Amino acid sequence: MEINGTEVQEVYYYRDMGLSEATMKALDKKGFTQATPIQGGAIPYFMEWKDVVAKAPTGTGKTFAFGIPMVEHIDPGSDAVQGLVLAPTRELAIQIRDELRDLCAFREGVRTVCLYGGQPIDKQITQLKAKPQIVVATPGRLMDHMKRRTVRLDKVQTVVLDEADRMLDMGFIQDVTRILDKMPHRRNLGLFSATISREVMDISWVYQRDPAEITVRPVEENRPDIQQYAIELMGREQKLDTMAALLTHGGYERAIAFCNTKNMTDRLAGLLKMRGFPCEAIHGDIPQKERERTLKRFKEGKLQVLVATDVAARGLDIDDVDAVFNYDVPDEQEYYIHRIGRTGRAKKHGVSYTLMASVTESVKMRDIARNTRMEIQLLKYDKDGCLMLVEQES
Repeated sequence: MEINGTEVQEVYYYRDMGLSEATMKALDKKGFTQATPIQGGAIPYFMEWKDVVAKAPTGTGKTFAFGIPMVEHIDPGSDAVQGLVLAPTRELAIQIRDELRDLCAFREGVRTVCLYGGQPIDKQITQLKAKPQIVVATPGRLMDHMKRRTVRLDKVQTVVLDEADRMLDMGFIQDVTRILDKMPHRRNLGLFSATISREVMDISWVYQRDPAEITVRPVEENRPDIQQYAIELMGREQKLDTMAALLTHGGYERAIAFCNTKNMTDRLAGLLKMRGFPCEAIHGDIPQKERERTLKRFKEGKLQVLVATDVAARGLDIDDVDAVFNYDVPDEQEYYIHRIGRTGRAKKHGVSYTLMASVTESVKMRDIARNTRMEIQLLKYDKDGCLMLVEQES
C-alpha cells in the first residue's frame, strides 16, 4: 500500500485505532480483529476529518474504511443527516446500508436509510420522516428527494463517493456536483474507486482540500485463486453449446454469465432455460423487486446460473460462485477484472471462461491479458470436438 506516495507495509488492528466500545463490539460480533490495508490507511485520516482519495481493488474492505469513522462521528442526539454515501447502483447502495447498520448494532439512536430508484418514493419519504443521521443513495433518486424537499443535506459533515469512477462513467457527474454544492458545512469528502479516472480527478481538484492519497495494489498473495481460460470458437453459434457443456461436465452449482447488453442477457437466459438450466437474468431494466428476488434465489442455490450485465459485476454481495462465464468479451479490462472477481472469493478456488467467436473478440482478449498481466490459458476444439489446451509462445 502507498500513502501519499510512500510505501507502507504495516499490519493494522482495530484495537489500536481508538474506536468506541460500541464499534469494537460490532466488529467483534462479525469476528473482525485485523483491519485491511485500505482500512488501516484511510480510517485515521477520516477520524481527523481529512479528505481522502482511495484507489483499491474490489473486495478490500472499502465500506468499513469509510463506514467506521462515519459511524464514530455521528451524534445520535441530532436528527440531522450527518453522513452521506453516494453509490452508482441500487445493489451497492443496499449492501453499504446493510454494512453500516451492522456497524451500528450496539449504537442506539443511529438510523440509516437507503434511497434508490425502482422503489416507491412514498415509502422512502416515510423512512426519511424517522430522521436518519446517515443516508446511502444513488445520485438520481437523491436528486428527486432534494427537489421534493424531503431530505435536507445542509448539516452533512462527511460525504463519500463509493465506486466513484463507475458512478461518473454512468453519467452522474452533474447530479454529483449539484449534490456536493448543497452541503456548505461539509467537513470531509472521500473518493473510493477501483481506478482514478479523469472525472474522479476533476471532482477531487474542485471539492477536496489537500487529500490523503491511498493506493492499495493487488498483490500476488491477496489475489483470488482463479483459473482463467479463453476459448477460441469458430463462430458465435458455438458459444451456447460450449457453455452448456462446461456447466454440465464441470459440475458447477452456482455460475454467473456476463453479457455486454441487456438484450443478450435476456436471450441467453432464455436459451439456457430451454436447455434445462435453472437460470434467470438480471440487468437495469428489470424491476428492483424482481431483481432482489432473483438474487435471493441465486444465493439460496435455487438458480444454477445468473446471467447479468456489468451492473452485477460490482457491489453485489454474492459469494460461493463456482464459475464465471464471459459470454461476451467485455469492452474494457476493468470490467473483466470485476467480472471474474465474482468467483475465487474467501480463499476458495474459482474458474472463469471467456468465449471468443470473432477476430475482434480475440484481439480484445489479447489486450486484456497483456494489460492485466494475468495468466489466461487458451483452449480450442480439436478435430474430434474436444477442448484442448493451446501451447502459447512465451
